[in-house]
Amino acid sequence: MLLSELVRMCSSEAVDIRGDCEIDDLAMDTRKPMHKALFFCISGARYDSHRFADQAVKNGAVCLAVEKWLDDIPVPQVLVTNGRKAMTAMSQAFFGFPARGMKILGVTGTKGKTTTSYLMKAIMEKAGYKCGLIGTTGNMIGTKYLKSEFTTPEPIDLHRTLRQMADEGVTCVSMEVSAHALNMGRLEGLHFEAGCYTNLSQDHLDLFGTMENYFQCKKTFFDAKWINAATVNADDEKGAEIIRGLNVPRMTYGIAQNADLYARDIEITENGVGFTMGFSGMWEYPVKLQLTGTFNVYNALAAASVGMIMGVKPEVITEALESVRAVPGRAEMLETGTPYKVILDYSHSPDALENILNTVREFARGRVICVFGCGGDRDKLKRPLMGEISGRLADLSILTSDNPRSEDPYEILAAIEEGVRRTDGEYKVIENRKDAIRYAMEHAGDGDMIILAGKGHETYQEIRGVKRPFNEKTVVQRLLKEIAAGHQDQ
Repeated sequence: MLLSELVRMCSSEAVDIRGDCEIDDLAMDTRKPMHKALFFCISGARYDSHRFADQAVKNGAVCLAVEKWLDDIPVPQVLVTNGRKAMTAMSQAFFGFPARGMKILGVTGTKGKTTTSYLMKAIMEKAGYKCGLIGTTGNMIGTKYLKSEFTTPEPIDLHRTLRQMADEGVTCVSMEVSAHALNMGRLEGLHFEAGCYTNLSQDHLDLFGTMENYFQCKKTFFDAKWINAATVNADDEKGAEIIRGLNVPRMTYGIAQNADLYARDIEITENGVGFTMGFSGMWEYPVKLQLTGTFNVYNALAAASVGMIMGVKPEVITEALESVRAVPGRAEMLETGTPYKVILDYSHSPDALENILNTVREFARGRVICVFGCGGDRDKLKRPLMGEISGRLADLSILTSDNPRSEDPYEILAAIEEGVRRTDGEYKVIENRKDAIRYAMEHAGDGDMIILAGKGHETYQEIRGVKRPFNEKTVVQRLLKEIAAGHQDQ
């Protein structure tokens, strides 16, 4: 495609153009090689990528989208008023508007987005659609995984992925909608058949500053600009505010409140949760989830409500919900063959940690051992809160590193420890995460439940700016062999 052709297609975002050339790709990251790409120079709060335009050209960029002319770089340039908006519009056009003709379903909220998106995908597949998934654990086309770096990808990666999905016959996409994506305009130009609201709890205050700012960002999704219909968690304290502002058809779901779609007779075990799902007194169906915890009842209701808005029959919804065996890193029971059990969970916020601990306490025969930390360069206020929650609800808390990033891990641990000390809970500090997991496994007894909280599906640890391989599923399997070998040597 010629640069001038792309500019004509997105004339509302372009001010002027100097020169012309053929482009084969779009790019925004100078760290990655690029071939005949249009590179977007974006002025952000933390950095200005105009400074790296020469590096982009060295890496293969043949032209630039700029917010100010770069006269010292002799390649074609298109002047735009807003680099991010231009990138979003040009990404759609360059990849041929791949979302057109697809039914896109979005879910937003602090917790539950990933599991709900998996369940929505299962429902729509059972209803006969070929489905894609875009979210935290990566993207999917059917059962095929595609790599992704963000919950909701940047526009170039998002529309490249949607193009691949369209080319492979995908007709429905289940997508997590993050507050970051809404705040940064990554979803401009997309329209969703349905949008689902799960809940709001403390997270991302490093970006939004206050809970109200965080909520208002989420709330912007529930508008006719974005969605044709909405489903809302009636039990969440912000649910009523979402409902009051809705200007599209809506449905509520919940357990405690008078909701359109509801669950009752909930029974939780380590192997799953059973409940009766009903709709406005019109029908009821028994559901046997292979996922456990009250929070997964909410996730199932969220996904089911979206399915209903899409016209899927309740018996098909029920069958789909029951078919999902696990969601990566979400209350995922690992195969260990030991008298104790190990659960992998992504709970990295106070509310999420409290949920998983309360759930496990309901069926644990022995002690609850919680191994967790807090991420560096993120909301510092939640660190003592999470320490206090674990100290109160776990029999043993093992404080360790999560992703310390650029921070001193011991400073993070000290802040968590401050919260644990407010309780009578037993705890131990082991900075090295592998050593912390080993300690938990070596000291667990019959019936004990070990919760590895915080990293979930992640396969790395970020320490001092470097991402190092760290897959907790792999770590646990290696430790099982090491511990067994050690016992044999004794």
